[in-house]
Parts: sequence; C-alpha cells; structure tokens
Amino acid sequence: MPTQLSHTETTNQIHNKEIVVIADEIRSPENVGMILRASEAFGSKEVIFLGNSPDLKNRKVKRTSRSAEKGLKTLFNQSQRETIDNLKERGFTLIGLEITDNSTPIKNFDFGKIDKLAIFIGNEKEGINSEILKELNTVLHFDLFGTNSSINVVNALSVALYEVTR
Repeated sequence: MPTQLSHTETTNQIHNKEIVVIADEIRSPENVGMILRASEAFGSKEVIFLGNSPDLKNRKVKRTSRSAEKGLKTLFNQSQRETIDNLKERGFTLIGLEITDNSTPIKNFDFGKIDKLAIFIGNEKEGINSEILKELNTVLHFDLFGTNSSINVVNALSVALYEVTR
C-alpha cells in the first residue's frame, strides 16, 4: 500500500519559466492567501496585487498562504498602468484568464516558446478589468462542462499554472 510522503520527504521539480501573477482587485483575504500559495507552489517568483486587496497584515491572508509569501516577491496596492508598462519593459508576454468573445481555449495554447509570462486574473465578481484586457497579448479560457460559466479565481489560476508548467 502506498505511503503518503511528508513535506521533508518531497522534492519539487524546477522549471525554466519566469512567471509573474497579477491579481486585479481581489476582495477575499482567503483568495489572496491561496493565490500566494498556488503561485509559490508552481514556481512563480512574484505576485502583484492591483488596486485594493487585503494584504499580509490580514490574519486570514497569512493563515491561508501558509508562509508561501516568504518565497515570493509580493506587491500590494499597485497601479494598473505602471504594472503593465513595467512588465512590458521587462519583456513579459501578458496573458489573461478570462472568458471573452475571442479568448482561446488554454488546451490549444502553446506555452513552450514563452519563457517570461505574466498571468492576469480578475476579481471574484467582475473578472479582469476591461482596460487591462485591451493590453494583453492573449486571453485564455478553459472549457467547463457543468452549468456554471466560471470557477473560483484561485482554482482558475491553479489550472493555468499547471498548464504553463506541465
């Protein structure tokens, strides 16, 4: 019978992509913490929160992140314009996770040729701001098969990070 490995018995892989996660106006402290946790787990080195989101002073953020922020550069309350300009200057491909009238299914997108990518996720109610959508190189979605048209922002980010790193 298989035995579950402890954290000290597990060695994680390393990938060669430079990933930045940008979260637009996340409202829930639990989602902020889980964004940090998922980002760190998939080898992102930087997470940027645009606008007003709960930060690391919030105990719910700290509790749900489970110290993932210690391995990340985290920026809170950042300007949308300055963030986009900075990422473009640094040579990142800007990718949004959103269902739009011209988004591409993530399963059809080739991440193999992209070494530096910035993944934009939207807030829980409105998604990615329309001004940001205009700035992105591509917008991706994944097919859903139930009656809901969307899933939780952290779940969406986790699926996307898995696809980027697989």
